Amino acid sequence: MQITFIGGGNMATAIIGGLVKQGGHSLHVVDPNADKLTYLYREFGAVGSHDLPDSFTASDVVVLAVKPQQLKEICLQLASRLNGAQVVSIAAGIRIEALAHWLQTERIVRVMPNTLSHGGQGCGRAVRSGRVGRKRPPGAAETIMQAAGITVWLPEESGIDDITSVSGSGPAYVFYFIESMIEGAQQVGFSADEARRLVLATFDGALELARQSPLPVATLRQNVMSKGGTTERAIQRFEAEGVKAAIVAGALDCRDRSIELGQQLSRD
Repeated sequence: MQITFIGGGNMATAIIGGLVKQGGHSLHVVDPNADKLTYLYREFGAVGSHDLPDSFTASDVVVLAVKPQQLKEICLQLASRLNGAQVVSIAAGIRIEALAHWLQTERIVRVMPNTLSHGGQGCGRAVRSGRVGRKRPPGAAETIMQAAGITVWLPEESGIDDITSVSGSGPAYVFYFIESMIEGAQQVGFSADEARRLVLATFDGALELARQSPLPVATLRQNVMSKGGTTERAIQRFEAEGVKAAIVAGALDCRDRSIELGQQLSRD
């Protein structure tokens, strides 16, 4: 499959890595950053260029992977070049209706993967435009999402905003917590390398237990605690500082921002 990525940022790189593992694809990346193009060619064999191709064919797939603020300009440049190519957008916020208007096509699928896709551990949600067909997912978009990891097709586009607050931005929340634990480990005397290894191993073990156990994660957490013990003291501090409430509120703020971006940037 011939797949052209417009934009070679972190999300595009993650998906390209998954596609390379699948094999059988011809990958092209358009990006103004020469160093980025060199890296993508060296690591994945993706051919790079600074300029948009003059034209595509109906069998091509075009992945829109630029920042939402750049998307309208790019789409207007692409409109006359698509020739029926399948378009897949991974840009946050921008609605299919706006994309269809700018691109003058309805062969559009909008997806929200995350940066864990590079290791095949990502997850994402996707929604197709009305004329792509709802009974069977479009093969090209399905292939790309499978490269990202777990895929769920949504009946309504509004679900993209919801998943952005969990799977789309969620890795950053986890990294933030890891960062905090590493800092705590260093403050009690571990070196930076020791702290990183200890914390990552702790996350690996906890995640695997959560994956394998039928118990709710709240129960798993309670099972680690003992009355009046050390873990209870730490959790009490988290509760007193409002850590859980802040995480929940942050996820909701993330969803609201996705909606705001869609409203702001989807205008004609």
